[in-house]
Amino acid sequence: MEILFQIQNMERLFNSERDLCRTYGARMTRTILARLETLANADTLAMIPHTPPERLHLLTGRRRFQYAVDLAHPYRLVFRPADTPIPLRSDGGIDLSQVTSITIIEVIDYH
Repeated sequence: MEILFQIQNMERLFNSERDLCRTYGARMTRTILARLETLANADTLAMIPHTPPERLHLLTGRRRFQYAVDLAHPYRLVFRPADTPIPLRSDGGIDLSQVTSITIIEVIDYH
């Protein structure tokens, strides 16, 4: 899957293990890199497990059409489909089997 970034500074940060470690610490860096590897190696978003450790889940409310995967508790890696247009099912939900690129939005504890 293609991984894009919402802002250029985030792309620079995520492409430097040293900078990630300085920003998030060693444990979180290992987890972020593992999730990025899982996302990059998947052909579509449907291939990302809905069970731990990744636990892909759809967000709601003002985060409509955004997804998250678990990092070190309580943090999440939040992203949205980057495909244009967003592939939808007949019921209006996102067709995960057609999502081939995502845009990373942020690392956050949204609880």
